[in-house]
Amino acid sequence: MENPVIIFGANTLGRAAREIFETNEVVVYGYLDDNKKLHNTQVDEITILGDTDNDGFLKLIGKKCEAFVAVDDNKLRKSIVKTIQEVRHVQPVNAIHAKATISEKATIGHGNFIDFNAYLAPGSKIGSHCLIHAKAFIGVETNVGDFVQVGAGSNINPGVTIEDEVFIGSGVTIVSGVTVGKGARIGAGSVVVAPVKAGETVFGNPAKAIN
Repeated sequence: MENPVIIFGANTLGRAAREIFETNEVVVYGYLDDNKKLHNTQVDEITILGDTDNDGFLKLIGKKCEAFVAVDDNKLRKSIVKTIQEVRHVQPVNAIHAKATISEKATIGHGNFIDFNAYLAPGSKIGSHCLIHAKAFIGVETNVGDFVQVGAGSNINPGVTIEDEVFIGSGVTIVSGVTVGKGARIGAGSVVVAPVKAGETVFGNPAKAIN
């Protein structure tokens, strides 16, 4: 990547993304964040320039800068991504840690965060705008949709299907062949041995639906 990057979100995820970009020798131009109290302050010596819809900075994207959306709230993340796509007609870039391992036979989309020691096996497919945290394992021929979050240390076995907007907590295990429906949530440390319905929240070992 030749252009510097603007990070949307001056938060913990934004700081992690900054570290990834700078480790990969990509210059971070600045942060955009809707918390006005943060404007013109600095995080790790990087200035918070203004709101996420600031036209003065948005117009740089796709010309002089790239964009990365470091927001873990899916509703807000989708809104910012939509603005970048519709106003600037470009896709957010991926933030991939230098110590992540991605098979040459894996496929990834746009705007993904892939952290330290994450592993994407051959034949795995990651959609766009996903958050794959440290030491997460994505097995052979596992398909992950868009706007999915996979917690640190989670183990997604081969042949699993994760539909869009699923949240998977830290340290989760999902056994081979399971399908997790759109918008489902899986609590930290759970072991998923059966399909999870769309919008369902499950927790435990074995994971069961909770209200």
